[in-house]
Amino acid sequence: MNDIQKFKRQFLEYVEIEKGRAIKTVENYDRYITRFFVFSKIQKPSDITDEAIREFRLHLNRQSAGNNRATGATLTKKTQNYYLIAIRSFLKYLARQGEKSLPAERIELAKTPERSLDLITPTELQRLIKAPEGDDLKTLRDRAILQLLFSTGLRVSELCSLTQDVDFSSDEFSIRGKGGKVRVVFISDEARRAVNAYLKNRKDMDDALFVKVGNEGRKNQEGAGLARRSIERIVKHYAIKAGISKKVTPHIIRHCFATDLLSNGADIRSVQIMLGHANIGTTQIYTHVTDKHLREVHKKFHGK
Repeated sequence: MNDIQKFKRQFLEYVEIEKGRAIKTVENYDRYITRFFVFSKIQKPSDITDEAIREFRLHLNRQSAGNNRATGATLTKKTQNYYLIAIRSFLKYLARQGEKSLPAERIELAKTPERSLDLITPTELQRLIKAPEGDDLKTLRDRAILQLLFSTGLRVSELCSLTQDVDFSSDEFSIRGKGGKVRVVFISDEARRAVNAYLKNRKDMDDALFVKVGNEGRKNQEGAGLARRSIERIVKHYAIKAGISKKVTPHIIRHCFATDLLSNGADIRSVQIMLGHANIGTTQIYTHVTDKHLREVHKKFHGK
């Protein structure tokens, strides 16, 4: 094992154990850094130079994006930045180990276009939540899923991780989110009633809160916990049923949760905490809601 491979292994162990990052994050860092090493023929820390980074950035910028080779689409700036963020983290680690290499601050991230939100309207959201009609177990489950997503703003991965141990007699519960961080989420009376109605009709013994029902589970699988893709399919199914032409995902419902809070007067710091965002910059994609309020203030009070 050459020098750089040894440092990469130690860095990935550091990211997993000391930084407490998810295994998926560690795998991604490994893939991004390995691609850089192979392309730039990096053998030791001192091989990482301004020139090596510049050539790798040009290489990324000219790469076809996955299955889009036929269309000529290239990697997005956001995807290119994932590589640069991983390399910067590695360089910071080398500096802490006293190894001479390129200072991490020499790598600037590519400017990305401002993120836009493809939201559904409050009316469409209400149609979506009311779309599951009936009192069979599957419908009760799906109604509980939609209600809980909007009431709490949970990520779909967080929803999938819920078990029957959650105490739904209270209007709040704790969830372990990204990076293992624990936060409190709040549940509306309507969502709590929907979840309890579903649980009351459950007959299986599975620990997962949301499980496969009837013919959704293959042989011996009924009762197995729902995966991310299953939740996404459920949301899509009811969006179509509700007559919503836009693409609707669990993450869109999370966006609706945040914009609903802000448009009703919540401050952005509180919304950041409820969403479990580590950085308030992530939450600031929702400022278009508060911008609208500022316009109303300006119209009402300016030049009178």
